[in-house]
Amino acid sequence: MEKAYRIKKNGDFQFIYKKGKSVANRQFVVYTKPNKNLEHFRLGISVSKKIGNAVVRTRIKRAIRENFKVHKEDMLPLDIVVIARKPAKDMDTLQIQASLEHVLKIAKAFNKRI
Repeated sequence: MEKAYRIKKNGDFQFIYKKGKSVANRQFVVYTKPNKNLEHFRLGISVSKKIGNAVVRTRIKRAIRENFKVHKEDMLPLDIVVIARKPAKDMDTLQIQASLEHVLKIAKAFNKRI
């Protein structure tokens, strides 16, 4: 994911948590907040150490990033923070992708029907 599409600073995460809207399913919590000065989305990913070791956390983060690469053109210009929950550790990449698409549809993060 290119640098312009990332959220890395703790202050940005905290601002999105406070001012953004959240939706969730069993595997993910998604916070969204419109960004008015950019024409594309920005993504922040949070996977807690409670979910598993570094290998498990990295696998989940890669699956999340891959889902956003696939839907790069379909996303609204939002700041998005994805938080993984415990059930995500037992899922494969396709299941993670389906679950994430489900929660993003609820959050209305797509600019057309998917």
